[in-house]
Amino acid sequence: MDATRTEVGPPFGRTQRVSGGYDLHLREEGTGPAVVFIHGSGPGVNAHSNFFPNYPAIAAAGYHVLLPDLIGYGYSSKPTGIDYTLDLFTTTLTELLDAVGVPDCVLIGNSLGGAVALQIAMDQPERVRKLVLLGPGGLESREDYFKMPGIQKMVAGFVGRGFDRDGLRQLLELLTFDPRFVTERLVDERLSILGTQPKDVLARMKIPNLSDQLGRVRCPVLGFWGIEDQFCPASGHEKILRSVPDSRFVLFSHCGHWAMIERAECFNRYVIDFLAH
Repeated sequence: MDATRTEVGPPFGRTQRVSGGYDLHLREEGTGPAVVFIHGSGPGVNAHSNFFPNYPAIAAAGYHVLLPDLIGYGYSSKPTGIDYTLDLFTTTLTELLDAVGVPDCVLIGNSLGGAVALQIAMDQPERVRKLVLLGPGGLESREDYFKMPGIQKMVAGFVGRGFDRDGLRQLLELLTFDPRFVTERLVDERLSILGTQPKDVLARMKIPNLSDQLGRVRCPVLGFWGIEDQFCPASGHEKILRSVPDSRFVLFSHCGHWAMIERAECFNRYVIDFLAH
């Protein structure tokens, strides 16, 4: 056995049944206005591993933080033989929020989670007070996303040959500009979930390009993007700025797809100010 490896899984919260017989996993922390963190896609991802440097600070600032695992991820149900559509993600997530008594909230979405947050804000404006987006998906065509080096390697590994621990580490390092942020603990946490994920969650994912609908977003938006992002083109921030009346973006140099991890202190400070004002 590798003496450097630490057996670890993401902290467990509770599960909530939604329509279709699916169970969604949820962790909560803090009290106050609700802030929902929506994680991205990828091998072994879960809400905790996507936002571990962020949610404690937001909760400590006086907010009720919710960390759901989307369907197909984390400790949530992972059905096979279905398409993982944007409607599936948004419907199951909003049903979860209704079931736990969260009628309105701030949504914080990274990558796939950004597309989910945008769609909910457009379809249910009464539910979303503000949006925080980090390298959000849903702004390009599937073909354009598949030209990105990170997406190519993720799909080839997850859907194709599969990932061993070293392969998973190499993929996670593509999500950052500085690989030191990919710790042994983070790799182990993602690896503990990876073995439970069906290939369908990526092979049959269908997320439309929402660019021409962005004008429907009416709540304030704060966005972040690392200009070294290898998964979602950083030029996407211009589409949001040109379409959403109350929007602003922070661009980070020497930063990849995980701005909330690589620039955690700065991200947390900006978000807490945005929530308060």
